[in-house]
Amino acid sequence: MYRFLKRPLDFLISLTGLLVLSPFLVLIALIIKLESEGKVLFIQKRVGKDKVLFDIYKFRTMVSETPKDTPTHLLNDPTRFITRFGAFLRKSSLDELPQLLNILKGDMSIVGPRPALWNQDDLISERDKLNVNTLTPGLTGWAQINGRDELPILEKTILDGYYVQHLSFRLDIKIFFLTIFKVLRAEDIREGGQK
Repeated sequence: MYRFLKRPLDFLISLTGLLVLSPFLVLIALIIKLESEGKVLFIQKRVGKDKVLFDIYKFRTMVSETPKDTPTHLLNDPTRFITRFGAFLRKSSLDELPQLLNILKGDMSIVGPRPALWNQDDLISERDKLNVNTLTPGLTGWAQINGRDELPILEKTILDGYYVQHLSFRLDIKIFFLTIFKVLRAEDIREGGQK
C-alpha cells in the first residue's frame, strides 16, 4: 500500500520544499556565481529505477575543470577542485537541494538508495543481485545514515538490500529524521582520502 502512496508524498514534499526554500536557493546560486566561473548547477548522469539513466542536479561545488564522471573519492586530491563555498555546501549537504527538482520530476524519491554514477559498474552489478536497481533512488537512504562515504561498495549494497526488503512508511520516517541528525552533525563525509 505504501509503495503507491510514496510517489504522491514525494511530489508534495518536494514541491513544498522548493516553494519554501526558493529564496534560500536563489541566494546559494548567487554566491556560487560570484565565487567562481561556470554554471550554478552541476548535472551528471545517474542510474535510476530499473537502470534508466537520468540527469541528477546538484549545486556546483567544484571548479568547472573538475573531471565530470569521476566519483569524488577517486580523485587524487579532491580538495584542490572544491571551491571555498563549495566545501561549506558539501559539508552541510546543501549542494543536494536541487535534487528536489529530480524528486518533483519523478527521477528520485525522498528516501531510497542513492543513485549510482552511470559508470559505477561494480555498484550497479552488486545492486542487481539484491533488486536494489528496481527502486527509485533517493535523496537519502538506509546506507546514507549508516556510513555514507565511509562504506565500501559491498557493505553499501547490503544496506540498500535491507531497505528493499523492509521498505515501509515507518522506515522512511526513521531514515528522514536520522538524515537530518547526521547532516547537522556533518557525520561520515569524506573527500577522497580526507575525513
